Amino acid sequence: MTRTDSPLLDPRKTPVQARSAVTVDAILSATIQVLLAEGQERLTTTRVAYRAGVSVGTLYQYFPNKQALLRAVLERHLDEVVSSLERACREHHGCSLHEMASSVITAFLDAKMKSVRTSASLYSIAADVDGNRISREAGHRACDALATMLASATAELGNGAHAPGRTPPRRHDRYRSPSH
Repeated sequence: MTRTDSPLLDPRKTPVQARSAVTVDAILSATIQVLLAEGQERLTTTRVAYRAGVSVGTLYQYFPNKQALLRAVLERHLDEVVSSLERACREHHGCSLHEMASSVITAFLDAKMKSVRTSASLYSIAADVDGNRISREAGHRACDALATMLASATAELGNGAHAPGRTPPRRHDRYRSPSH
């Protein structure tokens, strides 16, 4: 997790032991569940702790308040999206631009469509938890991965060329609307 200029949004401590990491993961998962079920206005640390199966005191060991919880789940969500893009970039290093573009778009959409309600809920709270900064940091990571991958491209986009010995990439139609 990144640190901000606002200590009220920073976690109090980072889990070191595996057991602590499981507890933090349960708290963050419960935060998403409560956010989706109750909305931001009704999300409280007490509700999150109850849903996570931990005491409020345990929750407060890691997160000082509701805003810190929301910021942490937004960071985790964007990290998962960017990690998906980074993985696609690594896996398609040295491929044609067409293959690269197809894989990156698919990876992004797969990550975003994994839970549309979660994505929408997190973006709706982003302004309250330093979401612009978090998004910029995630964007820098994604751009770095994309630039590295694109520098390794084996064919120009648009000329129909594919690297020797490779079959043309298949089309990804699963995200098209039924009317198309």
